Amino acid sequence: MDAMAILISGSLAYDYIMDFSGRFRDYIMPKNIHLLNVCFPIRELVKSRGGTAGNIAYTLKLLGSEPVIVSVLGKDGGEYLIHLRRLGIGTRYIAQDKSRFTASAHIVTDRDDNQVAAFFSGADPKLTPPIPRIARILRVPHAHTTTNKSGALAIISPSHPHTMRRHMRECAAHGIPAIFDPGQWSSSLTGAAFREMVRTSAITIGNDYEIKLLIERTGWSMRDVLKKTRVLITTFGEKGSAIATAKGVMRVAPAKPRRVTDPTGAGDSYRAGFLAGLERQYDLTTCGRMGSVAASFCIEHAGTQAHRFTKNEFRARFKKTYGAEVKI
Repeated sequence: MDAMAILISGSLAYDYIMDFSGRFRDYIMPKNIHLLNVCFPIRELVKSRGGTAGNIAYTLKLLGSEPVIVSVLGKDGGEYLIHLRRLGIGTRYIAQDKSRFTASAHIVTDRDDNQVAAFFSGADPKLTPPIPRIARILRVPHAHTTTNKSGALAIISPSHPHTMRRHMRECAAHGIPAIFDPGQWSSSLTGAAFREMVRTSAITIGNDYEIKLLIERTGWSMRDVLKKTRVLITTFGEKGSAIATAKGVMRVAPAKPRRVTDPTGAGDSYRAGFLAGLERQYDLTTCGRMGSVAASFCIEHAGTQAHRFTKNEFRARFKKTYGAEVKI
């Protein structure tokens, strides 16, 4: 089977991870919090490539898929572009803002695993290219199912809310099945934005907090949500995930990593595994299991794009965890 194009709308960012050997509480005086002026001496700084689109594409490539990113980088993003091209990830639809820096997250973690973070939104989201009519432009073979006339699949992951809404509309106009993934932008989305994007999605995914927020903001019940989107996926971290359809709810047990180093990026790896399963026309339970296995490899390493696995290693962990074979 020829690989279809998997379009990934989302952020591209640099993560600056800093390790503080002390405790924040020893440096902050509660009575003077209104005059806060604190400096934490950092013993180590790690700069890594991140962002939802980059993370999902990275793991998809490990799984043998053909991800195509639709996003924007800043004036310092040339190195990131080179990195993606070396991996064989499609970059034709990544714009570059020559006046602003790439989005960045600056995260300081103390010895008790408390974190202080600052996020810079980066390049102008208005420069983000539109979702392409991918079947024509990339000459991707037509759909592997009777419902997908585009020969493509898309995930609209967290970026700027206006970009997410625009890309969801473009997917609907082009007949491209889209996964709506509000992620960390959930708290910034209005009820109207949630309702619009759920209605135009084939699948909606989020962690338990994000799904609860979606239900609260829309005013819909779970049954109402499943009348708008065909599948609703809720992830619960180390407790696995749940995949709901009009026929019921399927629970997916988590795959155990060899060690737990850093859970950051595990959700993006889950999405990549799920997408890879959809591409291969697996049932939803198998897709969820592929997501869990992909996430388990990510957790074993510090950073969102530091994990590696071969297809044989992936198949072996899948079989060990679920007692079944999977072809990738």
